[in-house]
Amino acid sequence: MVMNAGSAVARLCSTRSDFPERFESLLAAGAESEPEVDAAVREIIAAVRRDGDSAVLEYTRRFDGIAADTLAELMVPAAALDTAWDAIGAGERAALTGAAARIRGYHEHQRQDSWHYLDEDGSTLGQRITPLDRVGVYVPGGKASYPSSVLMNTIPARVAGVAEIVMAVPAPSGEINPLVLAAAKLAVVDEVWTIGGAQAIAALAFGAGRIRAVDKIVGPGNRYVAAAKRLVFGVVGIDMLAGPSEIVIVCDGNTPVEWIVMDLFSQAEHDEEARAILISPDAGFLNRVEIAIESMLPTLERAHVIARSLAAHGALIEVRDLEEALALVNRLAPEHLELSVADAQHLLDGVRHAGAVFLGPHTPEAFGDYCAGPNHVLPTARTARFSSPLGVYDFQKRTSVIGCSPHGARRLAGVASTLARGESLTAHARSAELRGAG
Repeated sequence: MVMNAGSAVARLCSTRSDFPERFESLLAAGAESEPEVDAAVREIIAAVRRDGDSAVLEYTRRFDGIAADTLAELMVPAAALDTAWDAIGAGERAALTGAAARIRGYHEHQRQDSWHYLDEDGSTLGQRITPLDRVGVYVPGGKASYPSSVLMNTIPARVAGVAEIVMAVPAPSGEINPLVLAAAKLAVVDEVWTIGGAQAIAALAFGAGRIRAVDKIVGPGNRYVAAAKRLVFGVVGIDMLAGPSEIVIVCDGNTPVEWIVMDLFSQAEHDEEARAILISPDAGFLNRVEIAIESMLPTLERAHVIARSLAAHGALIEVRDLEEALALVNRLAPEHLELSVADAQHLLDGVRHAGAVFLGPHTPEAFGDYCAGPNHVLPTARTARFSSPLGVYDFQKRTSVIGCSPHGARRLAGVASTLARGESLTAHARSAELRGAG
């Protein structure tokens, strides 16, 4: 690994002998379980499941500093959402409304319809598509507040036809970002509870007092929230087990250096565990990026977070050509992939694994986070190899439909009977045989 004096970002080169080992270390980052976190979360979940609202009130008092006597005090009234909407500026209302419209428009293309057909025997085979009844959305609070996450998690659910959406958002010392409440009003969220952490996930999964259990829980959170989602999965559905945010940028060296550096910063500023990687065949361009990182970093509010993120998980990788860059991309399977090259559409054909792809130098990942339209809830930690962005389909169920005609039943009876007897399941076989003889 090459690192220039004073540099905070690792430099790798695919032609060096140490490259395989250094690159493998980049692949090792992921959403791993932590025994001490799991143990603490198990205790919280057990208490909420056993004691219900009293446990939720105790943990909210302990962790968020809110001393409520009843769960009703932790529910945000609809009037507060109206007040938040009126309190934010006209520009912010326009931005939320514009983003919501684009998000809704994109996700409406994901609608799936029920279908059926008649086979040659006159039997009906098909699939019913139905929405989930009740969904819980977790929205982070405290150090970070994300109105964009409210829109990204609720709008696809509404498009899918979910009847009830309940939101949990921590409010340390009773404070909630007005933009989060305004986004909840815009998305027509049915219930908003000022409950956070593992106790919120447990309350959504099992119910607690006035909080009725949901069918699925979606939304980002810290390691305790992620652990809680992992532990309640099976009782309820979850969206995914998300790790730290990540971006991989492939650049041919022709994009302005400042653009690329700020795109790297945009992910690194999330937290110290975020990962930002630039891959290019142009060594001179990587040198200029490295210099610009050092000069531009002090201009940002979260410079200390970005510096730690880049030092621990960032990398500038020199490759032979763009074909080799794509090979590395597919091994990294990144959450966000920017193809900042002259012919991004052509390069896209070689991408097999990525949560979202941003084509060309004029398409920064930040557009995807807020307003491009596609969902910003994406698979991380290489899970893009087998999973997909959050979408309408995550809020729908598929039910198989089978309706045999008399002729169809006679034809299927022999096949089912033979296979059932081969598995020593006599009742299955006789059930089928009775229909065949009818």
